[in-house]
Amino acid sequence: MRLTFLGTSAGMPTTERNVTALALAIDDARQWYLVDCGEGTQHQLLRCRYTLNNLKTIFITHVHGDHMYGLPGLITSASMQGRQAPLTICAPDGVQQFVEAALHYADVSGLPFSIEFIRTDQQAFEYQDTQVTVTAHPLSHRVPSFAYRFEEKTFSTQLNIQQLNALGIPRGELWGFLQKGQAITLEDGRQVHPEQVLQPPPASRIVIIAGDNDKPELLVDALQGAHLLVHEATLTDAALQKVGPVWMHSSARMVAEAAEASGVPNLILTHFSGRYQLSSEAEPNSIRTLKAEAETYYSGNTGLASDFSTWTVNRAGQLIEG
Repeated sequence: MRLTFLGTSAGMPTTERNVTALALAIDDARQWYLVDCGEGTQHQLLRCRYTLNNLKTIFITHVHGDHMYGLPGLITSASMQGRQAPLTICAPDGVQQFVEAALHYADVSGLPFSIEFIRTDQQAFEYQDTQVTVTAHPLSHRVPSFAYRFEEKTFSTQLNIQQLNALGIPRGELWGFLQKGQAITLEDGRQVHPEQVLQPPPASRIVIIAGDNDKPELLVDALQGAHLLVHEATLTDAALQKVGPVWMHSSARMVAEAAEASGVPNLILTHFSGRYQLSSEAEPNSIRTLKAEAETYYSGNTGLASDFSTWTVNRAGQLIEG
């Protein structure tokens, strides 16, 4: 699974970071998913590998502007680029109304593609396509906010040669049928099903991408079996104590403690307050302060997101940057 951060700033952009958006793809697949769409996301996409024609589905974590104001511009750009495939937007209540009003009052009509909105704040929500299954998990914020759990669908087309020979299946087109998932009938009348001769599929990779949330411990159960948590760390613990709980965000310490309790092996921090800068000389307001705080309370692998950084969860469940 490949994650590309298109924006990592909380609330508003800075000279170094845009507001929240994250591209997710299954390795090198052309089709990809977008989680949140802060203002300017369409511009950020000009600097990465992903195109709007290959965008499969958008997931919005909550209705705050730094997570959804980019939707009207992105949709309009997709139209101008000639997109014709339907677009699905999975989001809580309010996002559909915002998008439809923005397009209406901007006199955007006759899009060459349809938009399907699916409410993620409904108990029965589950998104599935050929690549992933996605579920939504409620968080704690000033408005309804959700984490999305992406579970990869895996398949096997590798044949077990030893089993084929044991069953007496001659090499040729019958092998091809089985490899394509089709059952066959042998000359002696025996039926052979693909699952009898295919190698087991690889284990599914699971990534959880969370929206704004001041209670990361809410995700401990959902994180069971997951390989990676992406979660906001808007402030250090000391800064959060000064600001107070009114904005309902997490500190790096809070996220780290929840990640440690869940046993998830990898954590990426994102959604940083504008007070934090990339330069290590900006202490105590260097963004690296957040990573250092998390590493004090979390024994797994900690990553620090930056705009256009790319991270991959490989088949072994390891997190690799670049």
